[in-house]
Amino acid sequence: MSSSCVGDLSFQDNAWYRIVHKSLAKADIEINGSRLFDIRINNSDFFKRVLQDGSLGLGESYMDGWWECERLDIFFQRVLRSRLENKLPYHLKDILRAAAARLMNLQSRKRAWIVGKEHYDLGNDLFSLMLDPFMQYSCGYWHNAVSLEQAQQNKLEMICQKLQLQPGMSLLDVGCGWGGLANYAAQHYGVKIHGVTISAEQQKMAQKRCEGQDVTILLQDYRDLNLQFDRIVSVGMFEHVGPKNYPTYFDVVARNLKPDGLFLLHTIGANKTDMNVDPWINRYIFPNGCLPSVRHIADASEPHFVMEDWHNFGADYDRTLMAWHERFVAAWPTLQGNYSERFYRMFVYYLQACAGAFRARNMQLWQVLFSPRGVEGGLRVAR
Repeated sequence: MSSSCVGDLSFQDNAWYRIVHKSLAKADIEINGSRLFDIRINNSDFFKRVLQDGSLGLGESYMDGWWECERLDIFFQRVLRSRLENKLPYHLKDILRAAAARLMNLQSRKRAWIVGKEHYDLGNDLFSLMLDPFMQYSCGYWHNAVSLEQAQQNKLEMICQKLQLQPGMSLLDVGCGWGGLANYAAQHYGVKIHGVTISAEQQKMAQKRCEGQDVTILLQDYRDLNLQFDRIVSVGMFEHVGPKNYPTYFDVVARNLKPDGLFLLHTIGANKTDMNVDPWINRYIFPNGCLPSVRHIADASEPHFVMEDWHNFGADYDRTLMAWHERFVAAWPTLQGNYSERFYRMFVYYLQACAGAFRARNMQLWQVLFSPRGVEGGLRVAR
């Protein structure tokens, strides 16, 4: 059962309402409907705000309590599968932002530290309760896994096997996070790890986690690396590099990798080659980020590497994000003294919206394995 009003809010004569209502109907979403993915409106200005401000207005109005949806993940899955985002007007602010991304280096040495301070330094209390014991803030591998911990352990083990790690090897971890992969590889494969991160909070926890192991964790921009390693890995960091820096990124990896080495790139990927970034995600979650496309990676890597394997398990990110959401909601009574109610709504929106996007196959998750010269006889890559 649906209605065109909430309390004293009447929408029947609202032209903005009629446009939104007609658009959502294409995804079989009702305004003030009774299904879990229907939206309930608390402020009649919601319709105008969404049509004027697009994705930014949709997310900010949710943070402000202007609308509710019990299953945001299903809502976004339906919106994206119906391609409603392509039917909304393209706003001047979005055009200017895309133009700026083409003209400016939004991920320069100076600006690269912004995402570390604004997102990854939010608080180790938050991430410790939301993530698994390995502190993996990237997609788990759910093949034969029934828990988040097992899915993340599967991912770590698969990375180590793909890199064919052997005791005594040196491994560079570009964007090492809280040190979960470094600690796992050092413990289980006996390798020497050199990790770099742009988050002070991540560095502190990673150093503590890896105490007693042959692991070095530095607060450092990847562009300053100039050493030699048997293997290089980068998990969930390439999304912060930016298209203007992709050639430099692969130059750095090539410079630091031995001629007979292997490099594994684990990254979220975009279906289209452009510089567009969701404005709400850019403002509130990952500032200055940009998702690479297949073409981006191919063009930037071609001068240096042979692509040995390309593995897409993007559908697993849906399940990973929903597991994080479940853990975040369960931990909120413990966390709420340190964060606002608006932050709670922001984080719930972020996790469920991204889950819906991966479920709709709007985004992908790739592990790409490279070698400098091609491995003689080829590789039998772990899955």
